[in-house]
Formats: sequence, structure tokens, C-alpha cells
Amino acid sequence: MSAATPPPADGTKSPSGQDISARHHVALDISARRLRPRRWDIEIAGTANRQHGLVTLAQLEEMGMDRRTVAARVRAGRLHRIYSGVFAVGYPRLTREAALLAAVLSCGPGAVLSHGSAAALWGFWKEEGDEIHVIAPHRRGRSPKGIVAHRDGWLPSSDRTVFRGIPCTTVARTLLDQAASLPPWDLRKALGEAEVRRLITNKQLRNQIRRGRGRRGVARLRRLADEVHPQNKRSRSELERMFLHVCLQAGLPQPEVNVSLRVGDRRFKPDFLWREQRLILEADSRRFHDTDVAFVDDRRREQRLQLAGWRVSRCTWEQVEFEPHVLVETVRRLLALERPLS
Repeated sequence: MSAATPPPADGTKSPSGQDISARHHVALDISARRLRPRRWDIEIAGTANRQHGLVTLAQLEEMGMDRRTVAARVRAGRLHRIYSGVFAVGYPRLTREAALLAAVLSCGPGAVLSHGSAAALWGFWKEEGDEIHVIAPHRRGRSPKGIVAHRDGWLPSSDRTVFRGIPCTTVARTLLDQAASLPPWDLRKALGEAEVRRLITNKQLRNQIRRGRGRRGVARLRRLADEVHPQNKRSRSELERMFLHVCLQAGLPQPEVNVSLRVGDRRFKPDFLWREQRLILEADSRRFHDTDVAFVDDRRREQRLQLAGWRVSRCTWEQVEFEPHVLVETVRRLLALERPLS
């Protein structure tokens, strides 16, 4: 037997007259075409897994898929059109979060969920109606059905975030947007719920108000922040003077203010103290007392004072500024109670 003949060099012809190099490239092209759909399937699955089962036309084109191929996959039921340029992969039914993300993706680059829709996503507001609100600074033309696209050009990066895989406005920016349309009582309720859920701090709220100066809703949000956190618009000494003035006007005995009080081996400095009646009134602010450490320290402090024969009551700065008559009546009744045995 003769030895195997080595393959001819590129450009040579086989005994049958065929170009060996051309046949090799054709075979490679056919193989690549067969592998391409499989590669697309893997890339689409990965993208959809990160996007609540969604993929966009722009992402498909980046994978190398042309629009005819996309249309063929739609006809085959492998892609389901949700909005123009946004598809669900494999099945048309969407979760609520997928529907929110689809609305954002349909509004183009830079779009984020906003207003009541963002508030509902964050969990501090119950969304009303079926419309989805999106800030879409770069969108032109009519909004897709069911989407309210706010073409707001003022959307700095500090007002953007991603929550549960959905681009959206931050909690502070969401509250500012809500302030432009919500009645004061509803805005107070939304802010209160956001604070209860630990979604926002007073510092973040103040920074948002400062950045949004001159915008619609910012004045209303500032008034609410001043009402809820009055210690930030007035110094502690100012509010102490307010309380002393309230006591004077009501004919209450003037308390000692921030005096040093020794209890055992510890020294305390109560806000207001009536020594004869053995009564201490502490005025708590969220800024200094709404933390886990302060919660524990306040209880220990109160227990030590009570064991030493002091009665300890608490009020808020909101009461000092907005409910002085109610607070006066409470203090009057506390002072009238029989002094405990020391």
C-alpha cells in the first residue's frame, strides 16, 4: 500500500478538479451557521435571567442577530413582543416586576421607574391604577400604551439607582416627585412609611431638597421635613427656650434645663427637671434617639433614674412646636401627681 497522500496546499485542486481551500471554508461557514443559534440561545437566556425574563432588540442585535431572525423567532413563539423593541423570552406572561422593567426598557437609554410606580416598588406606597410612571429624559414621540413617560431632563446620577433589578429613582427623589402631586396628608404618610422601613434618612431627604431647589414640589417637601424634623431647622437651645416660654405662658413651674444630676456613680444631664416633684422630661429627637444604640442607652438611663426615685417622661420636639397646649396639660398633670417615695 502506498503512503497516504498529504493534503494539497491552499489553492491546489483535487483529482476531481475541486478547490480544496474553498470546500474547507464552505464547511466552516456551514458549521458556524449551525452553531450560531445555539450561541444565541445561551446569550439570550443569560440576558433574560438578569432582566426578569426580558431582552431588548438592541441587545439581540449586539449578539449579531438581524431583524429577520428576530421576527422569525417571534413567529415561532420563542420571543413575545411586549413593547416595541422589548421581548419576553419563552412565555408571554410577566411578573409585576418584569412588567415594570419592560416599561423602563421600552422608554430607551437612561429611563428609570419613577413617581408612584417607584414608590410602590420600594414598598412605601400603594400604587393606584395600571399606568406605569417612567422618567425618560431621551425619549421622543408618543409613550407606549399604559406608560406615563415624564421627559425630565434633570436626572443626575445621584437620583438613580437599581432596586430588584429595575432602574429607578432613589427614595429621596421619588418623594420629591411625589410631592409635586400628592396632597400634604398623603405625602406625610408616604414619608412616614419610608422612614419606618428605614429606606431614607433625614440627611438624604435634606440633600435631595437642597439639590432640587426651585423644582416643583420641593417647597412642600421642605415644609413637611421641617414639621417632622423640627430639630433640624431650630437649634436645641432655641427649642429649649420655646418650651420654657410655653411653661411661663401656662403658669407652670420653670424647670431646670440641662443640669448635671448625679445618680450613684453616674452623672446625667436631663433636658428638663423639676427637682421638688422629682420629675424629668426628656425631649427626644429622631436625629439623636432613633438608632439601635440610642434605644438601648435611653432605656438603661431611664431605669437608673427611676430606681433613684425620679419619674421620667418623654416628649418630642414636634409636641413642643406644634402641640404645646397638649404638652402643657400633660406636664401639669404629671407635676400634680403625688411625689414617689425616694
